[in-house]
Amino acid sequence: MSLRQVACAATGVALLLLTAPAAHALIDPFESVTVDPAGTIAPDGTITLSGTYRCTDGTGAVFVSSSLRQGDSNVRHGIGGTSAVCDGAEHRWTNSDRPELGRFKAGAADVEATLMELRPTAGGLPLPRFHAARQQEVTLVQAGGQQIAAPAQP
Repeated sequence: MSLRQVACAATGVALLLLTAPAAHALIDPFESVTVDPAGTIAPDGTITLSGTYRCTDGTGAVFVSSSLRQGDSNVRHGIGGTSAVCDGAEHRWTNSDRPELGRFKAGAADVEATLMELRPTAGGLPLPRFHAARQQEVTLVQAGGQQIAAPAQP
């Protein structure tokens, strides 16, 4: 299974479990994931999102996944996944994906980033452990084009 397939599966699990109140209680307040206020759209339609993360105590595979929603749609599109290192230091993450051409346009969009670990268990089936999650509005800009002002951070 490729890293992209694992990250997409992890994103799906994360989105399902993050809607449950219990999932939020498991997130450590000293761990974090941030989203940069602007993402890019390359001429070929590739979307790139980025930010930072910090986590500790990772014993399994850890990933930063991101998803994007724009306009009135309730549908999120997974934008890649990045392996993460949980050593307590702050690290950068960058995720890219090329959705159908024209699906996303320059302007406001909503990004959700999740820092999630697939922690091994005695039964062999890894279970998700959420280190941090962040949902925020960003501005998508055309690469090489005119940048639109990013929304203010809360």
